[in-house]
Amino acid sequence: MGNCCSDVGGGMTAIGGTAPSTSTSNQNDAADWYFKSHGIHGIFSQIELSFSATSLRDRDVFSKSDPMVVVYIQERDGAFTEVFRTEVVLNSLNPTWITKYTITYQFEIVQILLFRVFDIDTQFHNVEVKMLKLEEQQSLGEASCALSEIVSKPNRSLILDLVQREESVPSTHSQHQGKLTVHAEECFSSKNTAEMTLKCLNLESKDLFSKSDPFLVISKVVESGMSIPVCKTEVSKNDLNPTWKPVFLNIQQVGSKDSPLVIECFNFNSNGKHDLIGKVQKSLADLEKLHTGREGENLFLPTPVGHDNQNKALKSKLFVEKYSETVQYTFLDYLAAGFELNFMVAIDFTASNGNPRLPDSLHYIDPSGRLNAYQKAIYEVGEVLQFYDADKHFPAWGFGARPIDGPVSHCFNLNGSSNYCEVEGIRGIMMAYTSALFNVSLAGPTLFGHVINRAAMIASQSLANDAKKYFVLLIITDGVITDLQETKDALVKASDLPLSILIVGVGGADFKEMEILDADKGERLESSTGRVASRDIVQFVPFRDVQNGPSVVQELLAELPSQFLAYMRSREIKPCS
Repeated sequence: MGNCCSDVGGGMTAIGGTAPSTSTSNQNDAADWYFKSHGIHGIFSQIELSFSATSLRDRDVFSKSDPMVVVYIQERDGAFTEVFRTEVVLNSLNPTWITKYTITYQFEIVQILLFRVFDIDTQFHNVEVKMLKLEEQQSLGEASCALSEIVSKPNRSLILDLVQREESVPSTHSQHQGKLTVHAEECFSSKNTAEMTLKCLNLESKDLFSKSDPFLVISKVVESGMSIPVCKTEVSKNDLNPTWKPVFLNIQQVGSKDSPLVIECFNFNSNGKHDLIGKVQKSLADLEKLHTGREGENLFLPTPVGHDNQNKALKSKLFVEKYSETVQYTFLDYLAAGFELNFMVAIDFTASNGNPRLPDSLHYIDPSGRLNAYQKAIYEVGEVLQFYDADKHFPAWGFGARPIDGPVSHCFNLNGSSNYCEVEGIRGIMMAYTSALFNVSLAGPTLFGHVINRAAMIASQSLANDAKKYFVLLIITDGVITDLQETKDALVKASDLPLSILIVGVGGADFKEMEILDADKGERLESSTGRVASRDIVQFVPFRDVQNGPSVVQELLAELPSQFLAYMRSREIKPCS
């Protein structure tokens, strides 16, 4: 997805009565609805991996090794499945392979890859690589990594030390197995994007006591004749002559500039049964001509006549107020330019979690090593985000507890320090969390404003220093917040900063107020002074809804690349800047 964006004002969705969204990011509801209804989630990019090696071990007597790389991917059960083989490079200890491996990159999943290098015996040189029996070949070493580790490198290249997996191999040998370099390139033939501002005049009123609430859905027409939604506008309330905010269409995504597009104008209904006001079918090239000629195109309505459909021309017209073509950079473009995602975490220590020493507590540390809900959320989210943070020093806070001999604190450093809030790595967060359980008294109430403001201050300082950083705050909580308006104020203010907030609700509390904070599930956030959030920065998910289904990570992180891109594009920050 991520190739069309428009603000979705008022939390009104385009089709099917799906959950509303107010995101100004490239995540758009019409296309999102289509893909999710077909079982497709998240943001995907095709990545092409290429391989080279240096100083490989020489396993041949009268010549140099003849190496080949075999790629495996780790399945959900932990087992590795072979997915790819390169060609064999003859007589080389420093090979560069030509054959490349294409893999779908998913931001919200840790994709573990295993690379094994084999020396192919001379007698098998005339055998197709896919027919080679690997057990008959000699191992030159292996290495593994997460795909995230490769794409998050500024040059998208990762150098791995090759080692022998056999424990019987002397340690002196494992120091001389050579190095494997894996390089990633995003598969894009075009990043050209059309930006359009659309308006309609003289729309028909579909409501009895007010004017229509129109919005547009843009769909591409595939070979079978089926229309697939790719973009939508926001809803323009009570308006028969609306001008919508700009929409962005990736030209490659819709096929080409000459590919047919169906533009449908609907009247929004809260029950999800939206009335079709009219539609047109035009290509991007046609829409560009409408803009150049300052002409409008009449909408039409299909009207069944017998067994045939005839089009009824309407007085309503579609105009293209603005048309331009630009390059839209991807999330991976920013990573390649050195941008980072910096992970932060805030944990709820209010008394409603229960006594940590009792098994029924949400904070209970099981001696068997079984993770509680807080630990699971920290580990699963942190495991994904850690690859995008260069130093892996993570700010970690607690809230809603009383430190020893102190008042209740709504933002205290999890490591117990009064001077610094960072811990080292995911393990550091886990250790600080466990230690804090025995050094604070659970109290209350549940307030978010303090930790959000602390995170916002860090993001603001980074922005002032022109750092290439985007911050992600994970808040894990068990209860209903008691500072809802203060939290809204903090979020509206933070919406202008390089910051996203992920909220995990644990336990059995009523989380309706949390859903208000997530603009996917409610009205766009407004502060006590009437200021509206510039973009959606919150993603909320109840842990109980996903712990037995899709990973909490996938649910939480699905919007993060889009929120990142929305911020960068709103600030006109380019990867090379």
